[in-house]
Amino acid sequence: MNVSLQNIDAVNGVVKVEIVKADYSEGVQKGLRNFRQKATVPGFRKGMVPMGLVNKMYGKSVLLEEINKMVSESLFGYIRENELNVLGEPLPSLTEQKELDFDTQEDFEFCFDVALAPEFNIELTKADTLPYYAITIGEEAVNKQIESYKANFGNYDQVECADQEKDMLKGTIAELENGAPKAGGIVVEDAVLMPSYIKNADEKAKFTAANKNSVVVFNPFIAFDGVEAELSSLLKITKEEVASTTADFSFEIKEITRHKEAELAQELFDRVFGEGVVSTNEEFIAKVKESLVSQVEPESTFKFVDDSRKFLVEKIGDVTFPDAFLKRWMLTSGENKTAESVEEEYPQVIEDLKYHLIKESLVKANDIKVEEADIIAFAKRVAQAQFAQYGMMTVPEEMLENYAKDMLKNKDTARNIVDRAIEEKLAACIKELVTLDVKEVSAEEFGKLFE
Repeated sequence: MNVSLQNIDAVNGVVKVEIVKADYSEGVQKGLRNFRQKATVPGFRKGMVPMGLVNKMYGKSVLLEEINKMVSESLFGYIRENELNVLGEPLPSLTEQKELDFDTQEDFEFCFDVALAPEFNIELTKADTLPYYAITIGEEAVNKQIESYKANFGNYDQVECADQEKDMLKGTIAELENGAPKAGGIVVEDAVLMPSYIKNADEKAKFTAANKNSVVVFNPFIAFDGVEAELSSLLKITKEEVASTTADFSFEIKEITRHKEAELAQELFDRVFGEGVVSTNEEFIAKVKESLVSQVEPESTFKFVDDSRKFLVEKIGDVTFPDAFLKRWMLTSGENKTAESVEEEYPQVIEDLKYHLIKESLVKANDIKVEEADIIAFAKRVAQAQFAQYGMMTVPEEMLENYAKDMLKNKDTARNIVDRAIEEKLAACIKELVTLDVKEVSAEEFGKLFE
């Protein structure tokens, strides 16, 4: 068996796989013997069918299977061993492939068109300048985060009087008729109501300073402006029944629960950042700011990577690609593809492919490697960021580790994390190679950069 590459030009080639009878004969005979052992043919015991008959019945299919296996292994083995940077997948050659006759031929030649990645050199130096947008964290953002922590780590107390709109009232709602409970009317035990959600000011005022064990008479339909979702949820009725439910109701208050914010004290410090990490208000404020900075840093890196991409693509200029092959490959490999859709998508495909090759070149030139430990560490940071969104700043290491490993079980998620880990290392490398034009911007100003 012989495999060779014929270069048509810098980005197109033909790989030829030549197979002679001696290459596949043993494999075919082995395949036929396997069929003989399994074949059930009338008039012959199992495993005793004459080889001539087995060959007549299964010979061609076994031959095709063996040759297809050999061609595939040889083709892709050659590409790997010779480190050919091919684009897409090899396709049967339109110009070199001769007609094959498996009934009469013993030797075969298979020809495949291949697209070769264009070669280019890209070098970054301090003469290259790229912007880096550092998001500043102001006092307002820090205070807002502290207020969020105080709310999230607060507790609930039972009180006697509902003198705050956000108090939660729990009790029994009953439909009234002529000022008394209506026979067969709506009754909801353990109903929950918060005055802050009542839209009508007069109805809301009825609950101001209402005491535990008191009864408030109000009109839910007026209180909630007839909003179907809220009324059906409160009164446990269907949305269709809301329009006809306009009577007054009594609300017997059995419990009043009030949320109390956590105090800016050691207990809160420990719950947010772990025991003993900070011990004063000043240290807490500084730590909150530090955590916010770490949360927005990936956004700055994302913007830097995006700006780097544009810069790098422009820097290498025009690159010759095997356009005809790539369009043919897109047409044959994609579902529901048409010549028109391929033409429409092709410019963006080339743009993405160009950047992919640039990344590959820089990763190789700068010996950038992403090990399993890097991937796990990145996944843990993703997990930590997700927990932080819910105010969980101190997640046990074991929980982070398990959460990260679960994330990586999903192939799409794992691929995305690997790509992001590579880009993060590449971004760090580029920062060292070029000159950074650091621009400090607020979160609002940063957001406008993407408009």
